[in-house]
Parts: sequence; C-alpha cells; structure tokens
Amino acid sequence: MKKIFIISVLAIVFLFTSCEKTKTYGIDTTVNDEINYFIWKGLNTFYLWQKEVPDLADDRFANFTDLYIYFRGYSSPEDIFESLLNKPADRFSWIVDDYVALENSFNGINLSNGMEFGLVQYTNGSDNVFGYVRYVIENSDADTKGVSRGMIFNSINGSQLTLTNYKDLLFSDDINYTIGFADYNDGVPNSNNNDISLLKQELQENPIAITKVFTEGTNKIGYLLYNQFARNYDGQLNAAFSNLKSEGINELIIDLRYNGGGSVSSATYLGSMVTGQFNGALYSQQVWNDKVRDALPAERFLNNFTDEIKNTDSNGDIVLQESINSLGLDKVYFITTYSSASASELVINSLSSYIDVKLVGKTTRGKQVGSITLYDSDNLQKNGSNLNPDHKYAMQPLVLEISNKDNINYPNGIIPGNTLPGIELGEDYNNLGVLGERSDPLLDRTLIYITTGSKTSNKTDNSYDFNEIFNSKLATPAKEYMFIEVKENNLIIKNLGL
Repeated sequence: MKKIFIISVLAIVFLFTSCEKTKTYGIDTTVNDEINYFIWKGLNTFYLWQKEVPDLADDRFANFTDLYIYFRGYSSPEDIFESLLNKPADRFSWIVDDYVALENSFNGINLSNGMEFGLVQYTNGSDNVFGYVRYVIENSDADTKGVSRGMIFNSINGSQLTLTNYKDLLFSDDINYTIGFADYNDGVPNSNNNDISLLKQELQENPIAITKVFTEGTNKIGYLLYNQFARNYDGQLNAAFSNLKSEGINELIIDLRYNGGGSVSSATYLGSMVTGQFNGALYSQQVWNDKVRDALPAERFLNNFTDEIKNTDSNGDIVLQESINSLGLDKVYFITTYSSASASELVINSLSSYIDVKLVGKTTRGKQVGSITLYDSDNLQKNGSNLNPDHKYAMQPLVLEISNKDNINYPNGIIPGNTLPGIELGEDYNNLGVLGERSDPLLDRTLIYITTGSKTSNKTDNSYDFNEIFNSKLATPAKEYMFIEVKENNLIIKNLGL
C-alpha cells in the first residue's frame, strides 16, 4: 500500500488554522468545544460525502464562535458526529471515545471472554433471540471452561435474550456474566440447565486460525481460516503461505466466513500471496473526495500487486520487510457469509479480475468503502503536533470507495453462484461441525466442489445466515472495517511550517 500524504491536503483545505483556534472571540471554550471542532474539521477535510452534507461546507461557519455555539446545541460528541453523516448511504462510519481500545482492536486485541458468537431471532416469530458459538479463542476463559463451537445459548444471568435487551445483557461494561445454554429445537431453543459463568479479559486473537492441507486423489488442497486483516500478523500470514507452498498445493480454499475486514495493505498482500504472476499490476483503486484527489497525485490512489511486504509505523520506520511467498495460482475458492465484509470483499473482487474465483456460502456484507483513523491534533494524526491530551476521542469516517481494476464493486454484496460462480449454502446452526474438518458442512461442500465440479448436493441448501441479527465482532471497537494507514511526510511538514 502506497503512503497517503495528508499534510498537503490539510494545508489546502482547512478553513481555520491551528493558530486561529486560539481566538475564542470572547467566549470561554471547553474540552467539548475542542472535540466538536475536531469532529467538524476531520469530516470537512476527509469525509467521502463532504459535499453532500450542508453542515460540512467550507463556508458553513464564519469563525470559531459560530461553530462552537452551533454544536453546543447537541448533547454529545457522538450526536454531533451522527448529525454530520450522509445517511442512509453511510452505514459504517463511527466515532470512539477511547482510541487506545480502537488501536488494540485493529491488532486483534479486545476485551473478551473468548466466545465468538452470532445472534439469531427465534424461528417462531417472537422477539426472543438465541446465540450460537462460532468459535472459541484459544486459552481464553471460554476455552478453559469448555465452551465450544456449535453450542446454543438463550439467556444471560437468567434473563431470556430478546431483540430489545441482548445488547445490554451481552455487551455492557460488566466483565462477567452467566450464560444459559440450550438445545436448538428447530430454532426455538429449550434450556438444558447448563450454565457457565465467563469472565472478560484483554485477549489478542491470532487471525490465522487454521492452516492445513487435504489430499483428495490428485488434488492437494490448501485450507486457510483467516478471521481478520490485521497488519501485525502479516508476517505470520506470509509464513502460512510458505508452508502451503512447501506442501505443493494445487488448489486453495480461503475461509473468510467470519472475517469482517481490516487493513487494505494486508488485503493486497493476501492477493499477492495467492497469485504472484501479476506483480506490479493494478490490484485495486480508490476514489476519495474532491479535496483529497485535487491535492494528491493520481498514483496515490492505486494499489498494485506486490512481491514484498513492507510495513512501517506511523513515523515511517520499517517494522516488517520480507519477500512474499506466492503460490502462482490461477484459481481460488472462498467460503463466505454475511459477516464477510470490506477487506474480505476487496480480495475476492480484486482477484476476480485476474483469476478464476469461486464462492461457497452466503452473500457478503456489501461494504466497498474504507476509512482512516483521525485524531485531535493539528494534522489529524496521532503523532501530529499538539495531540489533545484532554480526551481520547478518535474517528473512523468513511473516506474512500474502492473497486477492482475494472472499476467494479458490489455494494449489495457478492452473491455465490450469481455475482461470481459458486454455491449458495448457509451455516446450519444445529450442525456447524468442526472448523477445518470435513464435519464442517461448508468446508465439506467446498472440497466436493473442487474434486467433482458439482454444484448440487443431496443436502438441502438453507438460508440460515439471513436470520442473524448481530455478532460479537460487531461489538468490538474495530467492528467491520476496512482502513488505510495514513502516514506523515516530514519534508512536506517542514516546507509548510507545521
């Protein structure tokens, strides 16, 4: 991923400068005023739909007094942020009051008991909700207490989960709760009197969950379960591909069913690991708002296949540099669900312009937009001048739309067997099987598809995934996201006197 140099943008578009901010025009300012200005400034500069939001117009406020007084009419920074979004087009921008938790979440670190789950409404039409365990993070509290994939639960601390209370019961600030497990009972679960108390703690999840090889006749089929595009695991992802390459695989399944996205650079690396024969060719392209496009050269918005991982920190110092282990494949299979979003969709879409891409699963989320993290400093970066020490608010606004080399993306999701070749098949909450084993119906069906080419099955296809209303990943600070790493250019800073 090429660096995005934002300093020149700031120099061109800021209506108010840092020194002007000290002019209060006779009113006393508060920390909330500073947060409100940060929100407006960041969105006015970078927001993808800046032109469509009247309150983000460059001439909306004559001075700081006007801006401060206007936004004091809102009850919270969160309300101000929401008021400045272009709804309903924008479904994914968000703001946090703790950027440390957000940064940790980007690296797979979250407050969690280790039980990753989805939530589903009862099939009888009531407002009751049940959860199904997708997987359990190794060495977590859930792991040590025997929670496993496929278990069903319908109560927390003795209260039945419903459409109106599940967020309060499962995602409150309480670090422990007691889960009441149940039997599936055709989607109307009955309690089985198995209660387990779980404790949340700070956990780091390795997103490279499973790597293995299946030998089916003359086929050596690699399988990768990849749950997040986390930059700090790019080296381990590359090592996994080294192992697959040494095994001599000739087919590959990448399981993105629970992967909500992450780093665009990691997505580019993954596409380059699958292939290798397109080094330097256009992988994906970005569209930003007019301000950013006018300030930066066109090549800054292009992502190319690469043969090297080169990750840097916010100061531009190299933290990882190594050759990519490419497989040189001309075909790849993806397992997807509605939880496959953003960077997951980017990889599928980008590779489909070059090689044969086939899907097994359900329609993806339809998140073809990306964000950057903005902080309250002079240049909106964490290492920028005058980072505000009085709060930890940060924003993750949508700033770009991304497409493949053919300028195609799928805002309504990528549909197996329709958008791209494949098989539509949802997860069966009563028969999830074991991830990475033939007992997993989605993996088993993909292996059959590879070895026989058949899209039909004796098993009845289902649409369970469309009944899911929420999942545990959506409650993390990072949520389902695709982000660009924004880095400074020290020479431009120096020339601008910032």
